[in-house]
Amino acid sequence: MEIPILYEDNHLLVVEKPVNIPVQADNTGDKDLLTLLKQDIKIRYRKPGNVFLGLVHRLDRPVGGVIAFAKTSKAASRMSDVIRRQAMERSYLAVVRGIPAKRQDKLEHYLSKNHQENKVYVVSAHHKKVKKALLEYNVIAQTKQLSLLSVRLQTGRSHQIRVQLAEIGTPIYGDQKYGSHINKPGQQIALWAHSLSFEHPTKKDTITVDSHPPGEYPWDLF
Repeated sequence: MEIPILYEDNHLLVVEKPVNIPVQADNTGDKDLLTLLKQDIKIRYRKPGNVFLGLVHRLDRPVGGVIAFAKTSKAASRMSDVIRRQAMERSYLAVVRGIPAKRQDKLEHYLSKNHQENKVYVVSAHHKKVKKALLEYNVIAQTKQLSLLSVRLQTGRSHQIRVQLAEIGTPIYGDQKYGSHINKPGQQIALWAHSLSFEHPTKKDTITVDSHPPGEYPWDLF
């Protein structure tokens, strides 16, 4: 499987995740991105023994786009701190069903995950094990039935963009989990991790890496 490398140095590896593969191994037994990249590093650099590659953040299995990994334990520790401080800027592109009531808005919800269903629900702030979710969106373009949104995460909750956009009545095109009432089985979710920007763990420079969605429907409408 060809995985485009978007940025690489001694401490970081940033790639474009293909759609429909898990970031790390799960109970399906399918090939996962982390294992594939370790194998690639082992071959490219002729490394003996095990290869270290630290998971910095995640993308849902059906979602493609830019994702970062740490190649050293030092980078992994410092990138974990970046995530903890919410100092990594993450922007996404999403094609949604319908047109949001506001051209731009900041969404705040409280989320709870049902691990047996692997599904997230919007709940009250007083719910047990609740997590606050914040994002900002901006409508870039629209057709009669679809809208292209730029989304910037302020928190990184499981399924956050998918469930929050569905909650305001504009589920993401192709999302089988949070838009099953309007999407057809087999449609690919139109959610793409577009950009990452963060301070380099050792150089202290700001690293910004972009990835663009495929030129196919519904992306090609815009």
